[in-house]
Amino acid sequence: MLKWSLIFLVVAVIAAIFGFGGIAAGAASIAKIIFFIFLVIFVVSLLFNFVRGR
Repeated sequence: MLKWSLIFLVVAVIAAIFGFGGIAAGAASIAKIIFFIFLVIFVVSLLFNFVRGR
């Protein structure tokens, strides 16, 4: 999931360089959403592993 976030971030940067504002904004917002979903899943995973005592 983090890989997809980075891919959309790279697409947003490249689109911004070439002047495609709408595509860059869309790709950046998708990257941001995927990154926050990744963070939530990561924290939940850490909490479950902490509770289970691993």
